[in-house]
Amino acid sequence: MSVLANVFVALVALLHAYFLVLEMFLWTKPQGLKTFGNTLEKAHETAVLAANQGLYNGFLAAGLVWGLVHPNPAIGFQVKAFFLLCVIVAGLYGGYSVKPKIIYVQAVPALIALILLWLA
Repeated sequence: MSVLANVFVALVALLHAYFLVLEMFLWTKPQGLKTFGNTLEKAHETAVLAANQGLYNGFLAAGLVWGLVHPNPAIGFQVKAFFLLCVIVAGLYGGYSVKPKIIYVQAVPALIALILLWLA
């Protein structure tokens, strides 16, 4: 169960690393425009905000990776749990304030990882 939990934590970390790339580097590119449903004009107007948001997603990914590689399993558990909770809160707020789909893309995978982590 521990391996499965860590696989899910790693998947959540990879998702947030991907969000970083989308928001920091692809925001005004075709893939970013399509993913977020933006026009090129709107994307250029919001690029700095998106890059800042992408950086925060990178911090979430880094925290999850830190929890995965921490040499002390008890501390690693706490770090993973903390950052998964942060992802869940961010996903719920994004779903409320931006688009409900964010709950399914961001919060639900983190919730599954957190449940698996607690069961491990």
